[in-house]
Amino acid sequence: MDQEYGDGREETTPFSEAELVYLSQHQLARVATSSADGQPHVVPVVYEFDGKYAYFSGWNLRKSLKFKNILINPKVAIVVDDLKTVSPWKPRGIELRGRAEVLRERGSYCVRVTIDSKRSWGLD
Repeated sequence: MDQEYGDGREETTPFSEAELVYLSQHQLARVATSSADGQPHVVPVVYEFDGKYAYFSGWNLRKSLKFKNILINPKVAIVVDDLKTVSPWKPRGIELRGRAEVLRERGSYCVRVTIDSKRSWGLD
């Protein structure tokens, strides 16, 4: 569980084995960004997770609203979730919150997210 401090910052506990396995078995996530006036924007992305950072890019990333929002406000949330079973209803997933940073390598752009906090459910 994450620990919250009085000044609003959170310290992330290490990822559990179940969380690491879950994140390595999935590729599709939803990324939430926010515009300068606070308007939320959520879109699906293909992601990679290396145990510390989450990465995503996308076709024509520089022209996307998520890219423009990240340049204004680097705070993002990423949700990876699915249904383990429908009957009985068993949702599972993980939410990652952090700070996005635009990287450019060999002429291509991608976004690296430094994870500040996490919350998971149903990963038993």
